[in-house]
Amino acid sequence: MKETDMPEQNIPDTEDEIDLIELAKKLWTEKKLILKWCGVAAVLAIVIAFSIPKEYTTEVILAPELADKKAGGGLSALAGLAGVNMGQSGVDAVYPDLYPDIVSSVPFVVELFDVPVTNLKGDLQTTVYDYMLNHTRSPWWSVIISAPFKALGWFVSLFKDEEEEKEGIDVFQLTSEEAGIVKALNGCISVSVDKKTSVITLAVTMQDPLISAVLTDTVMRNLQEYITDYRTNKARHDLEFMQKLFDEAQQNYYIAQQAYADYVDSNQGLSSNSAQTKRERLQNEMNLAYNLYNQMAQQLQQAKAKVQESTPVYAVVQPASVPIKASKPSKLLILVGCVFLAGVIAAAWILFGRGIVEQFRKNPEESVA
Repeated sequence: MKETDMPEQNIPDTEDEIDLIELAKKLWTEKKLILKWCGVAAVLAIVIAFSIPKEYTTEVILAPELADKKAGGGLSALAGLAGVNMGQSGVDAVYPDLYPDIVSSVPFVVELFDVPVTNLKGDLQTTVYDYMLNHTRSPWWSVIISAPFKALGWFVSLFKDEEEEKEGIDVFQLTSEEAGIVKALNGCISVSVDKKTSVITLAVTMQDPLISAVLTDTVMRNLQEYITDYRTNKARHDLEFMQKLFDEAQQNYYIAQQAYADYVDSNQGLSSNSAQTKRERLQNEMNLAYNLYNQMAQQLQQAKAKVQESTPVYAVVQPASVPIKASKPSKLLILVGCVFLAGVIAAAWILFGRGIVEQFRKNPEESVA
């Protein structure tokens, strides 16, 4: 067999390894430049981290009482094992998966505007609306970025007619300021639902820890009241109707009872048939009114029991408490991220960017082509 006919053997290619070693040597020779970039990035990261206002997050965990799932049978059980919640739309139109949408809805958020709050120092007592509008801080660069837009808005407002002042808040037609507060509150409030257990986690992030805890507790109670009002709506209407029938039956019974007593008192010595007949008629009317009154009283108690039965129960697994440590910003994460990004950019400049720039300066026409 000729040498030319021998099968080619796989010879290890060390070109990639040599290139990596050369790149590493090139970076090592420029380590001062990389360290300089990382040092500048560290200073900028510290400035950024301390410019962002601290925020505190309060979290509560609720375990709601769910509707009966017997209608779903084994299919619902299998879906639960697979991590899929089939919902309870056949029993209840408002099930836990819709709670985040309820909390973020405009009517729900607008109800929070007038909630009184006090900061941790105790030197500020105001409402949620005023706090979000006038007492929240922003990083210094946000003022610079928003300055042109504010100037443009002020310039445009010169050519607009003055808006009439509204009494109260119209949920159907919010002003731009009110819509901004709704959007800001939606960004501060978060609700998540565990698909398997339907456990609700509600969190509110604010720049003051006490306001964060108070608003979290308020949102939790408002959500509970909303669900309770929805589920007991029909039962409460039935109770009001039964209460009205009961009051009418009671009044009719008292009237019939008084009429019978008055007749008996004024006709004790009469023994004529007409007197006996009228007495029996009044007594029958009184008995009939009493039977109706007694029946309405029983149905009224059943209606009250139905309202109690329809009222959902929420187990507060973790109640609201004033947070001690700030949840944002993470200064260490900002520092590490900025330093890492600066190192990557410096390495890319040393390995590729500098050569491309030098080549462009020497032969600009060829570089463009």
